[in-house]
Amino acid sequence: MRLADLAYALPAELIAQEPAPERTAARLLVLDRASGERRHLRVAELPACLRAGDLLVLNDTRVIPARVAARRPSGGRLEVLFVRPLAGENDWEVLVRGAPRVGERAHLPQAEGEWIASLGEGRWHLRVRLDAPVLVWLERVGEVPLPPYIRRPQGPALADRERYQTVYARVPGAVAAPTAGLHLSAALLEELGAAGVEIASLTLHVGVGSFLPLRDEELETAVVATTVRALESAAADGTLRAGAGEAELFIRPGYRFRIVGALLTNFHLPRSPLLALVAAFAGWECTQASYAEAIRLRYRFYSFGDAMLIT
Repeated sequence: MRLADLAYALPAELIAQEPAPERTAARLLVLDRASGERRHLRVAELPACLRAGDLLVLNDTRVIPARVAARRPSGGRLEVLFVRPLAGENDWEVLVRGAPRVGERAHLPQAEGEWIASLGEGRWHLRVRLDAPVLVWLERVGEVPLPPYIRRPQGPALADRERYQTVYARVPGAVAAPTAGLHLSAALLEELGAAGVEIASLTLHVGVGSFLPLRDEELETAVVATTVRALESAAADGTLRAGAGEAELFIRPGYRFRIVGALLTNFHLPRSPLLALVAAFAGWECTQASYAEAIRLRYRFYSFGDAMLIT
């Protein structure tokens, strides 16, 4: 399958700028991948789609307020996104919009830093001079790292801190939300549990790479950071085992799933790793038809948009 096959045309007005008023009020397109049958429900009706004994796995990663404004010594502005810690408590990999230089000081909100090395493609090694951990500092000075297609000319609102976070978020470290989980409320999870659906959790910190457009024409690097990928990575030999590690599995059309039998997901960007995973799970023709129907019926797309349940 070629990268160009994962393209589709989406009217700009269908890119959701705000979440649904209530988490479970989002629309839910239910797709039977074997028959191609599609139903149109609300997320609140999810318990009727699952059965007693089903296992729902949640990603309890917590989105950190990872975006900060910085300045160069010359006064030039930089936008910095803290991605993940490196060796040393205050050494981080960051994405930078701007042009820092190795050895140059970085003027940060209530802190100073130093640009240690370029890591390529806008990524840098930044050392922050702080008396407290970087995560504690970010909670004080950082902004919610909303995706660029969610327009906030004045910056993220206070409500974004709550709605761009799952209700079960526990472990800080993600720079992007596991978006399907944004639709689940505490009451809905209780209802699912009462109906006999088992619930488990794992922690997979979602990085920006999950949402960036793919560049390789043959989909050789369709890597997705989702709960599905974590589960499939942990069961590479067919047996699911708990443990820590990197989810390095490539999931693209043609992949044979070992563990996952159903997928709750949002509607994703064209030519993105997440859409490649959906195409691998449901088949591209079925996915393409479902997306076309969702567009025709004016579903809302991307992080704050509606959801699909693929069974």
